Amino acid sequence: WGMPFVYFWDSTVTVVNKAKNGRSTKTFISEGLWQSISDNIKPGDYVLIQFGHNDEAKDKVERYTTPEEYTANLLKFVNETKAKKGIPVLITPVSRRRFDKEGKATETHAEYSALVRNLAAKENTVLIDLDKLSMELYQQFGAENSKWLFLQLQANEHPNYPEGKNDNTHFNELGARLVAQLVLSEIKKQIPELAAHLVKPIVKK
Repeated sequence: WGMPFVYFWDSTVTVVNKAKNGRSTKTFISEGLWQSISDNIKPGDYVLIQFGHNDEAKDKVERYTTPEEYTANLLKFVNETKAKKGIPVLITPVSRRRFDKEGKATETHAEYSALVRNLAAKENTVLIDLDKLSMELYQQFGAENSKWLFLQLQANEHPNYPEGKNDNTHFNELGARLVAQLVLSEIKKQIPELAAHLVKPIVKK
């Protein structure tokens, strides 16, 4: 969702999207990605912090981060942002697409999202609960139609995926745009001083 997010802002805002596929808080630190952010934080910068998908992957030893480590790493990001007089914004991991037999969207990040919520409350940090908001979005679409938001492809439908794709984690362009708009709606509610820099549509008289 970070890719379409860049288009919402006027020329006074620079969006630097450092998200990288497959990274947990652990590997984001070990590969120097966090340091590249921390070194460049200026007073008044907003740092949007979202992890969880890869932290909770116990089958991927190089990525897996225990709940305690995950919390400590997020706290490191928050504290270093504040130390540079930046403004941290914690975001729960966006939900994967999963429905029960009754057609109800179900939790896919219960433990790690709760850790983000708890840390945000403890540190008095802005929280965008994207896990909850994205589940509500999928529910609006329903179990079948929500496939339209993800990389759900039949064989030979897309040249990059000749064998097809059944992906309930990664969004297509539509899904990314709608999830980015969820983040934007929360920024309007919680960070009005940042929302003041949104692109303003030209109204023809």
